[in-house]
Amino acid sequence: MTAAPMDVDSRDGFLQRRQSIYKSLDEGFEIQKEMYRGQQYSQIYFARLHLMRTLLYSLVPTWKPYLPSTLLFIFLIYFCTVLGLEEGKECIIVGTLYKHMKLKPSVLDEYSKERSVTPLVKPHNFTHSDDYLVLEDESGRVKLRGTLLLPSVYVTGIVVALHGKETGDGDFMVENILEAGLPPQIDLPLNSGEDKYVVFVSGLSVGSSSSNPLHFQLLIDHITGHLGDEKEQGIAAQIVQVVVVGNSIENPRGLFNGQNLGTKDQSKLSEPIKELDILLSQIAAGIPLDIMPGTSDPANFALPQQPLHRCLFPGSSAYNTFRSCTNPHSFELDNVKFLGTSGQNIDDLQKYSDAKDKLEFVERTLKWRHIAPTAPNTLGCYPFTDRDPFFLESCPHVYFVGNQDKYETHFIKGSEGQVVRLICIPRFSETGISVVLNLRNLECHSLSFGTEFSS
Repeated sequence: MTAAPMDVDSRDGFLQRRQSIYKSLDEGFEIQKEMYRGQQYSQIYFARLHLMRTLLYSLVPTWKPYLPSTLLFIFLIYFCTVLGLEEGKECIIVGTLYKHMKLKPSVLDEYSKERSVTPLVKPHNFTHSDDYLVLEDESGRVKLRGTLLLPSVYVTGIVVALHGKETGDGDFMVENILEAGLPPQIDLPLNSGEDKYVVFVSGLSVGSSSSNPLHFQLLIDHITGHLGDEKEQGIAAQIVQVVVVGNSIENPRGLFNGQNLGTKDQSKLSEPIKELDILLSQIAAGIPLDIMPGTSDPANFALPQQPLHRCLFPGSSAYNTFRSCTNPHSFELDNVKFLGTSGQNIDDLQKYSDAKDKLEFVERTLKWRHIAPTAPNTLGCYPFTDRDPFFLESCPHVYFVGNQDKYETHFIKGSEGQVVRLICIPRFSETGISVVLNLRNLECHSLSFGTEFSS
C-alpha cells in the first residue's frame, strides 16, 4: 500500500506528500482462533527452549573456537542435560533460566495482606540481594553459582548456554555464558537521498485529567501541514507514516466500581474513544496511520494484543490509510524493518531486573532474541502450544517502545554488522513529546508541543 498524496496539485505551487511502500509483518502476532481449554503455559516454554537450543548449538563452534570443529563431536563430548551432570566434569548445558526472587509478589502474599493488620509494602522493583538463578531443562533443574551470571541482570524465561562444571554441593559453577545475540538482519536499502519521516506518538490518554487536547491538535496540525510557514509545511509533506503506540484512551477510574453502569456513565465510557476517533480521522485523511493497543485501551490484556476493532473508529476507518495493528507490531516501510511494543515488556523487565536506563532493557531483549522473556511468568500472554511468537528470527532496523517516562534513543551494532536504532517514546499526555525518524538515515529527534497562557 502506498501513502495517499495530499489533495493539492504541485503544478499550481502546492506541496505534494511523499509516498512510501508499506508492508505489514503482524501475521505472527495474530491469533486466528482463540482456544484455552487444555492448553498449558508450559508448552510455550518448551517451544521457546526448542527454538533457542537449536540456535545456541549452532553458535557454540564460534563461541568456543578451541573445541573440535565438528559439531557432532562437541555435542557428544561436551553437551549434557541437567540430569546428566557429573561433579567436576567440564560441560555445556542449555536451558531456561528461572529467577528465585525473595520479593516477587504471590497470591498467598496478597491473601495475607488482606488479613493482616499491617499491609505489606509493594515496591516498584522486586529485586533483592538474595535472588539467585536456576537453569531448567526437560530433565531437571540446577542452582547456578559464579560471578559471571548476575541475578540482577537476568529474568525468568531466558534461554542460554552455560559452560562450567558441577560442584560438590550439587550446584553448577558457571565459567562462561553464551546468549543468542542479535539475529540476522537484511541490509538497509540504498540511500535514495530523499527525506521521508515517520512520526511516533504514544500515551495520548484521551479522556484522562493529564491529557491536553490542544497539544495533540497542534501535533495533528503540524503533520497534516496546517501549521507553520512554507518551510515547516514542506517538512510536513515529507511525513509518510504515523504510528500511535498504545494507551490512546483512559477511562475515569471511578466508573469501574464493580456495579452495573447507568445510562449516563455508559455515555461517559464511550466519550474518550469518540474523541480519539475524531482526532485520528484528521490524520488518516491524508497520511497512513497505524494504531496499536496498550494496557488502557479496549483490547485483550494478554500479549500479543489483537488489533482494536474498527467499529470503535467509524470516522478513521472510512479511510484506507487507517490500520488497526497488533501489539507487538512489525512492518516494513521502503524495506526498512520496524518492530515495536506499547511498553509492557520493558516495564515488566524493570520490575524484575536492574539496568542503568530503559534503553538497556530494550537492548537486552534484542540480545536475548526475545521480545518478552518474562511472559508468561509475570507478563500475561496467550498460551501458545506450538510456537513462541516473541522469538526474534530477524533483526529490525528500528526497535521502538512506547509509554516511557522520557525520550531516549541510540544505535547498537551487532557482531555481524547489524545496526539497530532503539527508541523510547515518552507518554504524550504527560510530556507533549512525539518522536520523528528519518527513513533515509535512521536519524531521529523529538518533537515537543506545549501551551502557555499569560494572564
